[in-house]
Order: sequence, then structure tokens, then C-alpha cells
Amino acid sequence: MDIIFLLIPLALALVALVIWGFFWAVRRGQFEDLEGPGHSILMDKDEEMDASYKVRQNKPRH
Repeated sequence: MDIIFLLIPLALALVALVIWGFFWAVRRGQFEDLEGPGHSILMDKDEEMDASYKVRQNKPRH
């Protein structure tokens, strides 16, 4: 029965740590783009470079 006096505060501290970690991640923008990294591994880097090169070539120069 004495162990419960240790386990309850330990559990509350762990819950507080998890909640703090979640809000820290939200503030840092960790959940802003959930699909981008998944799509980026499917795209070929050469295609991205070709597309950005074409966009730069089509822009008018000032």
C-alpha cells in the first residue's frame, strides 16, 4: 500500500511531461505539414530539379 504514494505522483509527473511535450511540439510547428515528407520520398529529386529549372527559365527577367 505504501508504493501507491510513490506511483501516483510519478504517474502525474509523467502525464504532465507528456502534455508539456505535446504542446511544445505544437508550438514548434511539428504538426504543420503531415503529408509533405511522405510525398517527398516518392518524388524523384531529378524531376524536382527539372521542374524548378523550367520555372526559372519561364520567368521574365527585369
